[in-house]
Amino acid sequence: MARIAGVNIPDNKRTIIGLTYIFGIGGELSKKICQATSISPDKRVKELSDKDLITLREYIDSNFMVEGEHRRKVSFDF
Repeated sequence: MARIAGVNIPDNKRTIIGLTYIFGIGGELSKKICQATSISPDKRVKELSDKDLITLREYIDSNFMVEGEHRRKVSFDF
């Protein structure tokens, strides 16, 4: 299993669907991430190379607030 932003992404999912397992990333944002990183959204997570995974991790970490950080923000907003 690939691990991105502290979340295990199932190997058999397409990349565009797998990214939505990360709290704070939905369908549209997942599409934008795939376009920005030039990774095919139809590629299965198990088919991603180590370089692709590193690219995704770095892009998500540097551009988006996800998982714990996003959960804290959402809880404080209410």
